[in-house]
Amino acid sequence: MDYGKFKYEQQKRESEARKKQKTIDIKEVKFRPNTDKHDYDVKMRNVFRFLENGDKVKISLRFRGREMAHLDLGRQLLERVADDVEEAGIGKIENMPKMEGRQMIMMIGPTAK
Repeated sequence: MDYGKFKYEQQKRESEARKKQKTIDIKEVKFRPNTDKHDYDVKMRNVFRFLENGDKVKISLRFRGREMAHLDLGRQLLERVADDVEEAGIGKIENMPKMEGRQMIMMIGPTAK
């Protein structure tokens, strides 16, 4: 068998496999501890859209200045996000909220279809 022909066919098979695979992107939505109701609704609409498209969503909550004294408000906001996502049934929490410096971060993945 011709080695060049073999390599060509192998390359074609690999490119076909790459075309069929779905890459999962990580989209980020940023919140603040004092995010108001309407802003929250707009950001949650984006979260739902990202999850429906099959992407993971990274929710980051940034604290500035004196907001660091009120970490409980941030945790409540992220728990509210988690409840809304699970209630809608389009996502599941992969990483619960945890602090990384001045940010609290949570990962949400799409549910299997």
